Amino acid sequence: MATIGELLLRGKARFAAAAFAPPPASRETALLLGRVLGLSEAQILARDERPVEPADAALYQAWIERRAGGEPVAYILGEREFYGRVFQVDSRVLIPRPETEHLIEQVLAIPLPPRPRILEVGAGSGCIAVTLACELTAARLIATDLSAGALAVARGNAARLGATDRVALVRTDLFDGIRLETIDLLVSNPPYVDRTEAAEMSPEVCNFEPHLALFPPGGGGLETISRLLDSAAALRHGVRVLLEIGRGQLEAVESSARAAGFDLLAAHPDYAGIPRVAVLSRL
Repeated sequence: MATIGELLLRGKARFAAAAFAPPPASRETALLLGRVLGLSEAQILARDERPVEPADAALYQAWIERRAGGEPVAYILGEREFYGRVFQVDSRVLIPRPETEHLIEQVLAIPLPPRPRILEVGAGSGCIAVTLACELTAARLIATDLSAGALAVARGNAARLGATDRVALVRTDLFDGIRLETIDLLVSNPPYVDRTEAAEMSPEVCNFEPHLALFPPGGGGLETISRLLDSAAALRHGVRVLLEIGRGQLEAVESSARAAGFDLLAAHPDYAGIPRVAVLSRL
């Protein structure tokens, strides 16, 4: 039987030969083997002489091959942590990003009614809607998505995290069929990547994550954001819209918002200093 140390060396060698750049980080070998064996990364590194059962070694090698082919670790493990909670994910949904946690932070920082009705456009894994339901226990959430597969993932996460009774998941385009006049807050992490940027993207993202959640249907980065704002006229005066936006999009988003009857109240940066969350108010 191979030992932990031997398997780690094999994994690192396979990663070094990966066909994409930059290759996977060598520490991911300990993460993957640790998950197979039910050990932490620190425990893995401290037990390099321990033999590994052939079935466990085979699973680890299969995971190493998937990772060396570019598949994200979150899809291999089937989960990703977001705002302190673990969400199940697979190729039907975008992997939750740390940048999107800023969206949650800004929602929690704004004034809301005692029992707010919050609409999320683009439910994906449910990480935004379910997190808000858990953080704002008096809130009621409606989360929409075009993808039946994404809604199935979101439904599972809502059930696992005890939010099923407070999150209604609806398959629709944007908010078709939703009475916007009843909504106290609209929040969205819409597809905002311009399709011309696809060639510059990591294969981990472009080759594995759902394009429906990355690129607007027409290919232009601001298409979905502009359509969302143009369609939101029924929101009441003063209702806020919080949007995650991409690098270099703030000026264009502000222009689209103004044309659609919204005022840009603030733009909050992500960890890299990039304006990431636009806070708008219905005029």
